[in-house]
Amino acid sequence: MRAIELFAGAGGLGMGISKAGFKPVQIVEWDRWCCDTIRENRRAKTGGIGRWPEPIEGDIRKVDFRKHEGKIDLVSGGPPCQPFSLGGKHRAHADTRDMWPEAVRVVRETRPRAFVFENVKGLTRASFATYLAHIVHQLTYPELTPLPGEAWNDHMVRLERHHTARGSQDELRYNVVYRVLNAANHGVPQRRERVVFVGFRADLGIEWSFPEHTHSLDALLWDQVRSGEYWDRHEVAARDRLLDPRLLARGRMLIEKPTTAPWLTVRDAIGDLPDPQLAPELAAKCLNHRFQGGARSYVGHTGSPMDEPAKTLKAGVHGVPGGENMLRRADGSVRYFSVRESARLQTFPDTFRFHGSWTESMRQLGNAVPVQLAHAIGANVARNLVAA
Repeated sequence: MRAIELFAGAGGLGMGISKAGFKPVQIVEWDRWCCDTIRENRRAKTGGIGRWPEPIEGDIRKVDFRKHEGKIDLVSGGPPCQPFSLGGKHRAHADTRDMWPEAVRVVRETRPRAFVFENVKGLTRASFATYLAHIVHQLTYPELTPLPGEAWNDHMVRLERHHTARGSQDELRYNVVYRVLNAANHGVPQRRERVVFVGFRADLGIEWSFPEHTHSLDALLWDQVRSGEYWDRHEVAARDRLLDPRLLARGRMLIEKPTTAPWLTVRDAIGDLPDPQLAPELAAKCLNHRFQGGARSYVGHTGSPMDEPAKTLKAGVHGVPGGENMLRRADGSVRYFSVRESARLQTFPDTFRFHGSWTESMRQLGNAVPVQLAHAIGANVARNLVAA
């Protein structure tokens, strides 16, 4: 099945989509470091992207997609999220970095059978509720474009009227659903909440819902608190089996073993890697695995404990945010995650190389979609398209 990847970043969403059976025929990304990352791994055939086309490096507003009309099964991407990020300036539709109109344009020009778009959880804040509805309505009726000089809220009124009227049977329309997903519930060793939009072209008659959770906190707590299997598997001494008191109390209340798999933890993800601070020579043998100094904790920013999923990796408005993206050891000391450790927390393969400095690589990772989460969604979408 043929796909187009927009706002590709370092390739996390596209890699997961590719693993699900889609073949990208066009990839667009404006950031040169991200494009360099994709180019090198494409040449090295790592991460399953050896057959990807050369990425188009530049402004998506200058790219014409009409040659793909009617030939595309899936359009996917993560429109730049700064206008909605909890760490950003919250300007939404007033922010020139808002690329949702371009995502809608690509859907309009290519008429794909389905699309998958991802964005930050901040988009679902109450203050953005009306604009969120505007996005959904635009994705539902991509041909109902804004009039010259029309404000977005006036366009919203027209979309609402169209939605409540009896539309043409021949119009391009999508059945759209969205949901905030926690990546930890789908096998990613990180608490990472993102809002995901999925749409199927209405003429296909596909009934769809988001995939069920495969992993859970309670299953992890069962292994840690009730059976102890987690600690035995990792050979952790009893004195080092530290848990947040609230999690310990929750675990003790469990009566039956959950049927889901346990959440994956930082230890699950990086426990076999040498510590880049304590064993730098061994760490140097691993790709993108170097110690980065300067980590410190402060109120609200204390790092990720080893035996829970990592806190959300962040890119920050002005580079990597202080106090974030850190490991917190059992003795209370902290250090920054290396690029390789962060890549594992985002479920990128160990052979995947990131271009740029530590700060630049961490920015790419902080903006990325976990490969495993993308695969879980993409595989579900693919099964429905094949059956349609």
